[in-house]
Amino acid sequence: MANTIRGMHHLTTITSSAPKIFEFWTETLGLHFIKKTVNQDDVRTYHLYFTDDMGTAGTILTFFDFPGIQKAIHGTDEITRTAFRIPSDASFDFWIKWFDDHDVKHADAIHEEFGAKYLNFEDFDGQLYALMSNEGNPGNWATGEPYRNSVIPAEHQIVGFGPQLLTINNENALDLIFKNVLGAKEVAREGDDVLYEFDNGGYGSQVHTHLTRLIPRGLQGFGNSHHMAFTVDDEDALNYWINRLRQLGFQDSGFVERYYFKSEYFRPTPGILLELATNGPGFLQDETYEEAGHHLELPPFLEPQREAIQANLVAFNSGTESGSSEF
Repeated sequence: MANTIRGMHHLTTITSSAPKIFEFWTETLGLHFIKKTVNQDDVRTYHLYFTDDMGTAGTILTFFDFPGIQKAIHGTDEITRTAFRIPSDASFDFWIKWFDDHDVKHADAIHEEFGAKYLNFEDFDGQLYALMSNEGNPGNWATGEPYRNSVIPAEHQIVGFGPQLLTINNENALDLIFKNVLGAKEVAREGDDVLYEFDNGGYGSQVHTHLTRLIPRGLQGFGNSHHMAFTVDDEDALNYWINRLRQLGFQDSGFVERYYFKSEYFRPTPGILLELATNGPGFLQDETYEEAGHHLELPPFLEPQREAIQANLVAFNSGTESGSSEF
């Protein structure tokens, strides 16, 4: 169906340092830094985009660096961990050695969740991530193309998101919203853990919820996630969901033009922010593939403020040796 939610679009998180997170995700994890722009709602803040080769929906990890924000405290009602798919079980051997060689904190052993293999790791802020094997993936949503200039060999590169882990203290609320409102289905349940899937898309369209009432609600800050976005096909589909959510009484943002995609935001429960985002127009409409990520790009409505915006950002060099630029 044209209005179906397809699976993951992007995951936005918060970092304490734009320069350090740039180095971590390009020089250590090997993703494509495809867009250097600002948070359109707080232009003192970068919005940095890391993706597969061409910025495929479902491979997009983004970061804000809000000035002065506190360190996150993990708890309930939050997006707790971000999972990324790697091509095969054999890729774990490469990544464990790579993490050891590059001083990346990681778990001592691979573990299983709902039959899939995972390796947990962290960044310098204590942000929680995991690699998961794409072997046995029951669907094909959002398997990206290897980044041609990655430091990671193509056969071991991250290919897209896996199931995102949400820690919750009210299972019934999210269960109702995922299944009855957004159209996901429950595909597995193990005790207090439930796995949901959109559009039969497999790992790239799944969400994992963990129920616990023993810890307090999380506090957002650097080192945890800001929001999670799902993909819809186009603007018509987005407007369908805006109308549906409003008819059901959700408080929402309404239509938001993000230039590289179009969006709608809403909170299914306190503490968790979800977004629906269109599959396009994409990240290369304002710069070429070769230029992508090298300079600060602004949507047209912010371009007249460029000088003032740049004055409030921490400059860092994301360019190449030839023609590189701090902005």
